[in-house]
Amino acid sequence: MKVRCAREPLLAALQAAQAVVPARSPKPVLTNVKLDVDTAGAVVSATDLEVGIRIAIEGVEASAPGAVLLPAGRLAAIVRESAPGTVFDIHTDGTATIVKAPRSEFRLPAEDPLEFPAVAGFPEGSGHELSASLARELVRRTVFATDNESSRYALGGVLVELADGQVIAVGTDGRRLAKMQGPAGVTGGAPGDSAPIVPARAMQLVERSLGAADQPVHVAVRPSEILFRCGATTVSSRLVEGRFPRWRDVFPSRPDAIRVNLVAGPFLAAVRQAAIVTSEQSKGVDFSFEPGQLVLTGRSAESGESRIELPIDHAGGTVRIKLDPRFVADFLRVLDPTTTVVVELTDAQSACVCTTADGYGYVIMPLAAD
Repeated sequence: MKVRCAREPLLAALQAAQAVVPARSPKPVLTNVKLDVDTAGAVVSATDLEVGIRIAIEGVEASAPGAVLLPAGRLAAIVRESAPGTVFDIHTDGTATIVKAPRSEFRLPAEDPLEFPAVAGFPEGSGHELSASLARELVRRTVFATDNESSRYALGGVLVELADGQVIAVGTDGRRLAKMQGPAGVTGGAPGDSAPIVPARAMQLVERSLGAADQPVHVAVRPSEILFRCGATTVSSRLVEGRFPRWRDVFPSRPDAIRVNLVAGPFLAAVRQAAIVTSEQSKGVDFSFEPGQLVLTGRSAESGESRIELPIDHAGGTVRIKLDPRFVADFLRVLDPTTTVVVELTDAQSACVCTTADGYGYVIMPLAAD
């Protein structure tokens, strides 16, 4: 194999691939990236056997097609430390891989590319399509609510429901639940409805792969795998096994609940202030929705007390609830500070439900009152 490629696209591909390459692995071959070159172009791929990524590199000149394994960290360092605009010649002689620039040359160990696991490319046929902006919000607004430490394995992933021209993503750790939905089109026919559970790590990789691109995101679901393609990048992932909680039951119809409109930015600032005096042993904040104001009170034996008042448009009766301020802040932090949030409450023992006008819903279970 012999190719010539510019520094910038090669570095971008390596940086994206390194998010998948394991630092340590019982299979040392996985610490490499694979460079495949043929008449169609060049592709860098990486996998840890759970998640895989393929990135097409533009502007590669191939004088001899083929495949080569390259140590991911070392090659990335070589390319990163080179001057902008550097052009690299990469070729293998069977015993080593030579990476050459105008004023530098590196001879790297060569491993058999046939030992590297196959990384799936995006399949032809029917699938789903959504905008990059929606895909970004689906990840940002749900992944934080998952729980990789839970003995319930399904809680470590995001449920992605694809049906009826829409996509719904749901993440939960059993104490709070985040749901984001939006429109989704179809490509190549009408794919069947599906509801895979995608590892949180794979969802985060999809978000990083979007970059500033405005290209649509294509999604294909297979029996044990899901694939996302945006521009030159394809992310593949094994699905999480297990049953996801019945999340729709968490959003009950409560016609008698009070509903208060709050602006995300000021609400977040008040929550963060009230939480200053809380501790791991006394981490709850009391939220008192009173006529004309929301009063947030925090306290702990070692740090003292806080009382924060936030003016609100509420003329009904007083409703008090104790919530974990970290969970409230996590929800508000992913919103634009000017976003209006509708907070729905019934009493101190029932869930607090927060919604926005763009399809985002969040449920927080209350803490026991002191």
